[in-house]
Amino acid sequence: MLASVLAASLAFGASVVAQSSTVLCVAGQCLQGYSNTTLGATLSASGISTGVLLLPGQYTSSSNPELLHDLLTSSSATLSPSAGFANSTANTSVTLPLTVQLQPGIATYPEAFYAGKGSYTGLTSANTSTSLNSLGSIALAGNVWAEVTAGSNSRVILWNSIPDVSQLPTTASGSLSLLRVESSTCSPPCSGNGVCTASGTCSCPTGFSGSSCEQCASGYYGSSCQPCPAGCTSCDDGISGSGRCLSTTVTNPPSSCNCINGECGSNGQCSCLPGWTSASNGTQCAACASGYFLDSSGNCEICQLGCSECADSSGDCITCKSGFTQDANDRTKCDAVQQTTSSGTTCPDGSYSNGTSCEPCAPECQTCTGGTSNNCVICASGTYSLNGSCVQTNSGGVCQGTSLLANNNKRECDSEYPSVRYERSSGAYRMLLREVLTACDSSCSTCVGSASYCLTCANNMLASSGQCVSSCPSNTFSSSGACIPCHPDCATCSGASFNQCSSCSKTLPVLTNGRCLATCSQNQYLDTTSSTCQNCDSSCSSCSGPGPSNCLACSSSSQVLRGGACVAANCSSDSSVVPGLGACLSELVLVPSSSGSSSAPLPSISGLSSPVTTSTHQSLQWWEILLMTLGCAFIFMAFLWCWRRRARKQRAKATAAFASAKALDRPTNWRARLMRLFGQTPKQPPPNSEEIALWKLRAAEEARHDREIEKLIGAYEYPRTGSSRGPSPLPSLYDGKPAGPGPGSHDYDAHSSHRLSRESMYSQVTGLPRNAPEPRQPVKSHLLTSRFSTTTVASSVYKKPSVLHKRELTPPKPPSDAEAYAASVRQPAEEGGSAAYWLVPVNTGGSRNPFRKS
Repeated sequence: MLASVLAASLAFGASVVAQSSTVLCVAGQCLQGYSNTTLGATLSASGISTGVLLLPGQYTSSSNPELLHDLLTSSSATLSPSAGFANSTANTSVTLPLTVQLQPGIATYPEAFYAGKGSYTGLTSANTSTSLNSLGSIALAGNVWAEVTAGSNSRVILWNSIPDVSQLPTTASGSLSLLRVESSTCSPPCSGNGVCTASGTCSCPTGFSGSSCEQCASGYYGSSCQPCPAGCTSCDDGISGSGRCLSTTVTNPPSSCNCINGECGSNGQCSCLPGWTSASNGTQCAACASGYFLDSSGNCEICQLGCSECADSSGDCITCKSGFTQDANDRTKCDAVQQTTSSGTTCPDGSYSNGTSCEPCAPECQTCTGGTSNNCVICASGTYSLNGSCVQTNSGGVCQGTSLLANNNKRECDSEYPSVRYERSSGAYRMLLREVLTACDSSCSTCVGSASYCLTCANNMLASSGQCVSSCPSNTFSSSGACIPCHPDCATCSGASFNQCSSCSKTLPVLTNGRCLATCSQNQYLDTTSSTCQNCDSSCSSCSGPGPSNCLACSSSSQVLRGGACVAANCSSDSSVVPGLGACLSELVLVPSSSGSSSAPLPSISGLSSPVTTSTHQSLQWWEILLMTLGCAFIFMAFLWCWRRRARKQRAKATAAFASAKALDRPTNWRARLMRLFGQTPKQPPPNSEEIALWKLRAAEEARHDREIEKLIGAYEYPRTGSSRGPSPLPSLYDGKPAGPGPGSHDYDAHSSHRLSRESMYSQVTGLPRNAPEPRQPVKSHLLTSRFSTTTVASSVYKKPSVLHKRELTPPKPPSDAEAYAASVRQPAEEGGSAAYWLVPVNTGGSRNPFRKS
């Protein structure tokens, strides 16, 4: 193994020593050296002196190193792919991200490590075989498998690229030939005649159809779906069809010369078919000739033997020929009169009476009236009556010298074969031939085309390709007394479908769920002894046999293939195994060592190993700003729409609650709509007790609220006497309202409009109105009591006893001395009205009131 690796490396180094330096790149690393590798695409740009060879992979604007980044982002960058790679047109502009990949198919190279001029082959079927002479390496596209033959009998399925064919296992060594290349994306897999494409569909060759190319198209027959024979507009087609012609093209159809039941000659003349003649109205070939009758299928059929005229449809004989009498049991027949001699002796069949004795008939006759073949009444076996004579038939059952068909039942030549039907199909005329109604071979129960081509056989025999056999041959199965060919995918089968295989051929050796397939899954191999799929060794991603020494590719990305085994890669120059190629980047390019090398030193290239410096700040493009603005506007509009929708729902909910409280809900059934249509208002249901209680509570609450408002407004009625404010143009809320209890009355007295305060102290002493505005004072729900007694109120506010006090059942208590004094002081002021603002002196036992008048 080591010797082979060293030999391959030395050969590779010798081939590249005379080459100029090359830069090979994968995403993340570039390596400078000498190489003959042509796999991939060459990237170059004006202004950059060095071009690079891009190996398969994806490249972006951030791909390292700096040299690769500068080439990819250059506005003048061009790409020159090698054979089989996408964008195969030379000098193609670069669009990022850039994907360099092999098109669906296989690329072969004459030297190891994808060196030399490559040759590309697309997806192909198994009908071709291409020799791969002088093969050094193979590159396969993703999701593609290739079937190759190694040596004379070994069959190998490749799923991965092979960087060095010499490192394949012994089971895959030898002269390789390519059989087919297909994609693995089709589910279910294509049949043996289809090709799976990269899009996951089956591509069918000419003549095949179906989603898996499993059947023949219309007009094609057989295992290879070949077209029907020339001159046939239809044949026994299908994948199991025989190709027998069922209808032929008619060059001169009857309509070309107005010939209904005849044939048009090249001169345009109509020749009636036997049994037909012109009708009484002059229409050509429209009536049955004498001795024929029109049957239920519209054909002119000859009358029974001995009948010269018979009725249409039924065929009952109307007139029998001379020497015949009508049969007593079957009115369609006329029986021959048995001949007798003068002595009364009845002549047996095969003889006739010459008057005195019975003489034998001619050999062609079974019964006769004379000694010649023209005197036959009933012809002998194998011959048929025609115009008074007996004739034989050819292999097709046609009477000799005529185009009439031999009728076995009537023992005469009938018009069934020449009486053909014509019909229009696809713009052309077809002649539909009837099955030959002639005596089949003794081994056949039914036959077609000839007496020996059996459709069904007698004595429990099976019909196979027109012959009667005791058992069906290989690649056929028995059905309804005949041997039907299996589908071309199957070696043996239980039915005609492509998923009814019992065993498989070498071209499609894998039997899975009744189908014969070309390959197992990627991590399996076909065990030829058991004809089953077995798993590969864990170190192999694909293999040609069991164990770790039959690997075709390695499952680990850190291993490479050496002599069919997967070993550690040990890549140099800080490189790694290139994904999908199965080789180190350092194996694809020869880097000379700094010491001890006879080759010239490599030229210095800037940016070959330096990483790309990326800027953290990047200005936004105009379209990015536009998208952000539109996005914000959309979010705002969505929020506004949601808010308005919520508000509408809340309003609708409040409206519904208000309508429910006010009993405004209208019935929306069809009866209510119909009443509104005729101008009638549907009656509202009477309120229940709960609704009435709610109405009463609501009315009491509204009344209480109104009283509170009136009290609040009345509390701000200021005295007019001595005030700088003018009188209000609005009437008082309490004018004309009774002071006592009763409906509409309030708990106010005559001073209720001035219960908040009287004139100011200054106005009461001087009698002059004050110049400043009256101060507003808050409403006092509880009046202050007098400072002299807790039982009296202040003299400036008077409160009338409430109605509830008047309605007390207990008699009022007599006033105390303080209450009596307060009442006596208050009474003169009330009698004086609003103008009586002077203090009235009261002898309280030496008052020291400073405002008292002397």
